[in-house]
Amino acid sequence: MHRIEDTVKSIRSLTEGLSHALAGFNLLNAVGSGLSHLFQKMGLTRLSSAVRLQEKNGVNRFVLVRYLSKELFLYFFIAFLFFFMVFFVNQILLLAENILKKRVPVIDVMRLILYSLPFIIAQSAPFATLVGFLMCLGRLVSENEVLILRASGQGYKVLLVPVFVLGIFISIVSFFVNDYLLPLGTIKYNRLQRTILTSNPAVELESNSIKRTNDKTLVIGQVSGENVSDMVFFDTDSDGGQRIIVAQNSVAKKAAAPGVLMAIQMENPTVMFLDKAKKQDYDVLSAKSLLLNIFASSFFDSNTKVRPAEMTSLDLHREIKQMEKRDDVKPKDLNKYKLEYNKKFSIPFGSIFFAILALPLALLFGKHNGQTIGLIIGLFISVAYWAMMILGQIFGSRSGTNGVILMWLPNLVIGGAGLFFYALLGRK
Repeated sequence: MHRIEDTVKSIRSLTEGLSHALAGFNLLNAVGSGLSHLFQKMGLTRLSSAVRLQEKNGVNRFVLVRYLSKELFLYFFIAFLFFFMVFFVNQILLLAENILKKRVPVIDVMRLILYSLPFIIAQSAPFATLVGFLMCLGRLVSENEVLILRASGQGYKVLLVPVFVLGIFISIVSFFVNDYLLPLGTIKYNRLQRTILTSNPAVELESNSIKRTNDKTLVIGQVSGENVSDMVFFDTDSDGGQRIIVAQNSVAKKAAAPGVLMAIQMENPTVMFLDKAKKQDYDVLSAKSLLLNIFASSFFDSNTKVRPAEMTSLDLHREIKQMEKRDDVKPKDLNKYKLEYNKKFSIPFGSIFFAILALPLALLFGKHNGQTIGLIIGLFISVAYWAMMILGQIFGSRSGTNGVILMWLPNLVIGGAGLFFYALLGRK
């Protein structure tokens, strides 16, 4: 009886020991170890060391990578909230300046903000990757956690794996938002904005401003609700003749016909007709009142054609291929589509380049006050990157320079800087 009881106790203790061992080493370690032995017997030594999560010195690489990934994602999320609020507040201020002060219904304002969220998310993710990763890795360096990893025999590769993998994951999610949700939100935003302008024309009229299109110019004086003072309207007809309409007092009314953005009721207007062929001749017309219809498609460029920003990358690619086959397409117009097409890839996948840059920067400059240094350096680089991207878009749209180069140049600069700092790191 005593032997049986001892045997049962031994089996029970062995079972408990095995369960504790599995809990301590994790099931993935056991699987990784088994695969490692299998690959070792097959002669695949590199693959054997790659799948082995439990090192001989007792370091659990799975736990280590999981810990680093959690820390990186936590700091990324905090930085993302920061940049999200910056872009969100900027969007609120733009709406407040152009729409809120015109007494637009609150529900429409909320819908405009909702449609703006994909743009805010797509813009925030790359910068949050840089700043968040710099702050996280800087903390690891300043608190000597990286030094402990190095002392345990681990190389910088163990840090590079979660940094690179998480950077790829953020880029993929950001690309989905930028390629699908952003065009959808842009379409709905523009559609709702046109509806607001049609129902409340005063939204588009700003005091002491000038509205221009290809052949029309509207000079606006003081605006108070629907009342407009000192309005001057310049127009060119199909024959090249020019028309100037001047009115001291006008009222902007809602459109009464489809395709009309607003109807401006002018009091005591003066109309001057000019002929380019006979510059010495002109006609002047005066009236008690005049109703001027402003067409949405011609004056405020509110046509029904889908713009590049409202297309997915697949739609843009197809449109570019069709435009390249046509002879009537201007190179500058084609380049605008190429700019937008490459922008859909360069901005979201900028997270990968920022992740590559963050690691050597944190290791080189994060020894003291790593989080603060990471925040300062990250914000400085983000501003420089944003400036390069905006200047590239403006320069490409006006000059017709290759859109591929301009949209990927900021990422190439960031990637080149990352390789340079990796070279410096390798010398230490």
